[in-house]
Amino acid sequence: MEAKAIAKYVRISPLKVNYICKEIRGKQVDEALAMLKVSPKRGATELYKVLNSAVANAEHNLSLDRENLIVKEAGANDGPTMKRIRPKAKGMAYPILKRSSHIHVTVAEME
Repeated sequence: MEAKAIAKYVRISPLKVNYICKEIRGKQVDEALAMLKVSPKRGATELYKVLNSAVANAEHNLSLDRENLIVKEAGANDGPTMKRIRPKAKGMAYPILKRSSHIHVTVAEME
């Protein structure tokens, strides 16, 4: 059985979040939460919340045991990009892309 959690429109680049997702993929849930808690990266706090939500979904909705859960999938996809303009010399403009992401985590029982 699997349980999922998704956070949409998080204001951080998906590239930055995917670096952290790669570290926790395949790990036991408590170990992954401990890693995210002490990680200095900003995306780790958002990923911590999503993983915690996925674990709560597994425990509450599917009655799964927390000790037997592993992180099956973790990743971030592109969300909408806000486009802004930075003024430059000689009347030119330079685009600024403020990226957002959709973070998804799936936890499953160990086999």
